[in-house]
Amino acid sequence: MSASYHYTFNIGFKETSVSIEQDVPSIETVKTAAVLRGTGSSAKPAALVVCDTNTASLAKAVIGKTDTPLCVLETGEKAKTLGSVTTIILAARNAGLGRDGLIVAVGGGVLTDTAGFAASCYMRGCALAFVSTTLLGMADAAIGGKTGVDFDGVKNLAGAFYPAQAVFMPLVALRTVPSREIKSGFAEVLKTAILGGYEHEDLFDGALPGVGDIDGVDGYEAFAPLLARTVEYKGRLVEEDPEERSGKRALLNLGHTFGHALESAAGLGALTHGEAVAWGIARACELGVRLGVTPEPRAQRIAALLERFGYETRNPHPAITDVVRYQEAMQADKKKRSGRLVFVVPTGESAVCVDADEKQAE
Repeated sequence: MSASYHYTFNIGFKETSVSIEQDVPSIETVKTAAVLRGTGSSAKPAALVVCDTNTASLAKAVIGKTDTPLCVLETGEKAKTLGSVTTIILAARNAGLGRDGLIVAVGGGVLTDTAGFAASCYMRGCALAFVSTTLLGMADAAIGGKTGVDFDGVKNLAGAFYPAQAVFMPLVALRTVPSREIKSGFAEVLKTAILGGYEHEDLFDGALPGVGDIDGVDGYEAFAPLLARTVEYKGRLVEEDPEERSGKRALLNLGHTFGHALESAAGLGALTHGEAVAWGIARACELGVRLGVTPEPRAQRIAALLERFGYETRNPHPAITDVVRYQEAMQADKKKRSGRLVFVVPTGESAVCVDADEKQAE
């Protein structure tokens, strides 16, 4: 029996359906799901499929024998630019998409972030669907509506909240993902477990699969339920705070203030997002202990878990060769409040947002 999980989340003004399935969906399935989630037309919309050079074969499998046009971008963080957004918008116009048209992004987090931002801009917002093909995308980027691109060396400086109407997570796609990228995505799974307070459970015994383990149903049986739990936790949290206004959704930034600064200081693309986030979680634990927010036994347990799966936790990170550049990158963080940095640090059961300067002054 293949792993299959289905969820519906109400994110802001949109309803998002999420399907975790074994196989890649057809373009007709994607169109139908997008129509049901409110493209504003009873007819299946005209579509443009966007992919990168790594996911072109999967995108062609989605398209099948239809004449749906394909827009292929370069791969990696270097393609997460306003130039790529322009390329997608021009392709959508050339394909004749109207405002009720559908942009389908087939790829990982970089691709879905970029295509999602393009969809938010095209004719002030067209329909959007994702076929997420990496563990990082499935566990984090594809859900919740955060879209955007890097700008002036700063990660995700330009973007918008724009949830996809339909998200498909074909587990078979993970068979083509390099082990380093599997490990990158797994950092987001661990992050969610820490927020949910279940990182101490036995769920993680043998849970990080290598490339050889992602091979058919047997490879998914132990791992798919953990991915599903991650997806449901994030989706429900985002429902409560779709645009990160109340502070609930901000908890998902655990490890990200430190991690994003590390990514920028190391040079965007030098480290994977998950590698940086895992390191950032270790720093958040240290900060939480220093502020008296994180119980030391929990910080030690989380650090041991990160080290068990082979993440770099040393401080400073070996990739930081210019401390000033790292500090400048942190000060450019988008998640400031009144010009002050806010950090997410673990508590005894979950996590909390803190202003470190304010907390230390108490």
